[in-house]
Amino acid sequence: MSSGSPNALHREGDDTGAREKMVALRGALLRLHKALLEMERRDYEREHGVVNVGELFRLVVDDPQFSWLHNISEFVVRIDEALTGKAPIGPSDSDTAFDLARKMFTPTESGDAFQKQYFAAIQRDPAVVMEHAELARLFSQTLPKERKE
Repeated sequence: MSSGSPNALHREGDDTGAREKMVALRGALLRLHKALLEMERRDYEREHGVVNVGELFRLVVDDPQFSWLHNISEFVVRIDEALTGKAPIGPSDSDTAFDLARKMFTPTESGDAFQKQYFAAIQRDPAVVMEHAELARLFSQTLPKERKE
């Protein structure tokens, strides 16, 4: 491992595979979050005009249009805390993170508020579709053996 890689944070007691899964999930969620943020920014700017980076930051924190994206930010923060915490990362940790992510990122018109917003975003933006496909691919690659078909 090179010292610059995310896996360089490997600690004694970690299951390398579990840590790598968490790092992969984190990366996929960050890319999806960026695509969703860009989609919301374009929608906002169509109605209100162009915003600079500082204004965008304020909007992401305070504007109701962007508030549904906080769920993704919070999820990534929890992964970061696990990756940098003192406790080792084990298979049950990565399995739990993936199970929660699978549930959260199931786009459906009849789900919770986030799932409905996510469903609508997939209908509106090809970049979101692409990132969702990558996340779905990651999910299918990381199913526990007894759940793979």
